Amino acid sequence: MVVHYDSYTEARAHLKDLLDAAGRGGVATVRRDSHRIALVDQERLRHFLASVTPADTQVVPEADGWSIFIPGLPVAADGATFDDAVDEMISALREYADDWQERLVNAPNHASNWGLVQLVSLSDDSQLREWLVGASR
Repeated sequence: MVVHYDSYTEARAHLKDLLDAAGRGGVATVRRDSHRIALVDQERLRHFLASVTPADTQVVPEADGWSIFIPGLPVAADGATFDDAVDEMISALREYADDWQERLVNAPNHASNWGLVQLVSLSDDSQLREWLVGASR
């Protein structure tokens, strides 16, 4: 079932219907001014973003540990062990997502990272670890 409301007031009066539709995976939207906003179940969105946003993680062994980076992103990390490097990368991704929300959202060279920021923000550490290095680690 598609649930759509043309005003904030109308949506507020039917909030339960909107949330129920989104929770079932249905289409749920609200028009506010000239924008149409979609409500989406968090886990469905996170799963979708993880499937369409490949990590392309590059891991490099070094004399004193490991380095990890994702080509094209201004995020990298180092660690004494592989797991330490991944933990640091998760922290670096979270810092980048925070910076993006606060000040990089409109920067031309960062604007296209919307999906990554959503993925990082909607994932817990174990989900990010799996996205970065796969389920086997």
